[in-house]
Amino acid sequence: MDLPVFHLDFLGNRFLIAMIAVLHVIINHAMAVGAIPLIALMEWWGKKTGERRWDDLAYQILTVCFVITTTFGALTGVGIWFSTSLVNPYAIGSMIRVFFWAWFAEWIIFVSEVVLILLYYLLWKRWQGEWKRYHIALGGVLALTSWLTMAIIVAILGYMMDVGNWTHEKSIATAILNPIYLPQLAFRTPLAMMTAGFFSLFLTYFFTRKEDPFQSAAARWISLWSLGWAPLCLAGGIWYWKAVPDSMVGNLAVALGTQAFEGRYNVILDILLVSFLLALVTLLWSAVKPSRMPRFVLIIPFAVAIVSLGYFERVREFIRKPYVISGYMYANGIRVDDYPLLNQNGVLPYALYADAKEVTEENHLQAGKEVFLIACTRCHTTNGVNGILARLETMYGSDRWDRDTVLMYLKGMHNVRPYMPPFPGNNAELGALVDYLFSLRAYPAPIKGAQTADGSSIRAEKTYDDNTRG
Repeated sequence: MDLPVFHLDFLGNRFLIAMIAVLHVIINHAMAVGAIPLIALMEWWGKKTGERRWDDLAYQILTVCFVITTTFGALTGVGIWFSTSLVNPYAIGSMIRVFFWAWFAEWIIFVSEVVLILLYYLLWKRWQGEWKRYHIALGGVLALTSWLTMAIIVAILGYMMDVGNWTHEKSIATAILNPIYLPQLAFRTPLAMMTAGFFSLFLTYFFTRKEDPFQSAAARWISLWSLGWAPLCLAGGIWYWKAVPDSMVGNLAVALGTQAFEGRYNVILDILLVSFLLALVTLLWSAVKPSRMPRFVLIIPFAVAIVSLGYFERVREFIRKPYVISGYMYANGIRVDDYPLLNQNGVLPYALYADAKEVTEENHLQAGKEVFLIACTRCHTTNGVNGILARLETMYGSDRWDRDTVLMYLKGMHNVRPYMPPFPGNNAELGALVDYLFSLRAYPAPIKGAQTADGSSIRAEKTYDDNTRG
């Protein structure tokens, strides 16, 4: 714990990462991994059939993908690194050590991908005639590099869910070939291809005229592309689901957005199923009778793809809790093997940027605040998104809380809610944390910013003690 704690109290650290990461995944899957092979295939089909409008449509779709991926896609990619390094530097540091050469290769491939998409887009109008086949081949290479970047990152995402035998055989090969890797890759690849089809179909109806027979032909062609990937996506999803550890399946209730698993779980799954069926019906309609397809209906598969990708990312991120790296590091950034030492000596003596190094009668609220920063703020705020006060009031109501009840809950919360990490400190720090939470309830004060060397940015302007004793 030799780094200061960053905290965004009104929004929450995990929500900050989620916003950036979900947007990046949507862009990456729909407009890079999936769209580039579809565009290259469309370009090849235009050359094969001699129909110039296929080439024009492919270029128009590529223009949209090029602009978005090189702006929002690139920014959110950097944003993931920036936000995760701020929020949980220990997890990122651990994975960099394990996957150093994999990330090194990914960055080389990513730079190659950027160069290739620039060449592919800028040379489209120039490489015509005999050069067209080389341009199509360039699109194929670009599609391969786009997929390879995802393939490497999926290995790291799978490792975070299940490290497999890595704890016993610490090698990069063991980390990459974790039990989740191939099933997740088998699901994400066709999912990206289907999503690209939804996106391209949506754009087709804006780039072509309804009275033009080419619009119907293009809609049918792209719809068949998406439908062709659907069985592979289903098979990959089933394989992925079977590979998820049973302990993580138990977190599905909260991952789906409700702790009340019974009664609402089936409703959520039914909504997801109906949404996918609507998307498939729309695709079939577009493939069979595209001329009678109202343009606004195409928002259905596109919206379903966007929402599903975002929801899938939420579920994947949540079900691995209480770990950020399964079985190795908890979501609070503390390694599992360090818990016995911290339970005995406390977390404050090892927190370089903590102003209080032990709990005393004079500093117990400040010490509790710093314990909250270290142990809780990766997921919780004081009273913002996923605020701790709202969570406790849900359990204990708005009446007077009982200190011993809250203390015993925090001490055994990981038994009641398996997605919560155990409390990492000693009993004195646990008591200080409870006192700090009680002071928050009486005098709510958001935590401002991050820790500093002298602890000044996390000092309360008006403490609970000042108001109760004075």
